[in-house]
Amino acid sequence: MSAPQHEEDDLAPTNTPGYKPGAAKSVDEYAKLDAEDESLARWKASLGIVPGAATSGNGPKVTILSLELASPTLPAGKHLVMNLQDHAQIAGLKKNPITIKEGVEFNVRINFKVNHGIISGVRYIQVVKRSGIKVDKMEQMLGSYGPHPKGEAYVKNFDPEESPSGMLARSGTYQVRSRVVDDDGEVFADWEWSFKIGKEWQW
Repeated sequence: MSAPQHEEDDLAPTNTPGYKPGAAKSVDEYAKLDAEDESLARWKASLGIVPGAATSGNGPKVTILSLELASPTLPAGKHLVMNLQDHAQIAGLKKNPITIKEGVEFNVRINFKVNHGIISGVRYIQVVKRSGIKVDKMEQMLGSYGPHPKGEAYVKNFDPEESPSGMLARSGTYQVRSRVVDDDGEVFADWEWSFKIGKEWQW
C-alpha cells in the first residue's frame, strides 16, 4: 500500500537549486574520464569505479544490508543493528520499539552493496513522528559509487547527533519512516520502525 501524499512529500529528497543530474555513464566511461589524473584515478578506484567493473545485471543496483545505531554509550560488545534482509525483524521493530538512551551521542551507520552500474546522489532520508506529528527529518548523502572491486559492502557513517532528554522526550513512542533513494527518485529501501527515549539502551 502506498504512503499518503503528505508522507511522500516528507520523504522527498531536497533539490539543490540549479542542479541537474548529468547523463548516465557506464563504469568504464567514468573510469576512463581524466585517466591521466593519478589522484583522481585513485579516488575513483576507492569508489569502485574501475575498468571492467560490473556495469549491468538483473535486480536492484543497490542492496541496503543494514542500518546500525552506533554509540560509545552502548554496553560493551553490544550492537544495535537492523538487518534489512530479515523481514521478520523489520516488521517486529515497527511494533516493538527500541529504546535509545537519553542525552547521548550516537550516529546512524548504513551497510550497502552496489550490485551493478553507477549509483549517483544516493541519500538516506529519515522522518520521525510522534502522535502523528513530524518532529524531525534527517537527510544524509551516501554519495556516488560503483560496485566494490572485491564485491564487498560499503559502510557509510553519518554525522553524530544527540538524543533528546527529559521527561517530555521520554513520554510516548516515536514512529520512524526510513528511505534510501537516488537522484532519479529510484527507491532502494523503504521501511518503518519505532523507538522510545529512556534511561538506558534496550532492544
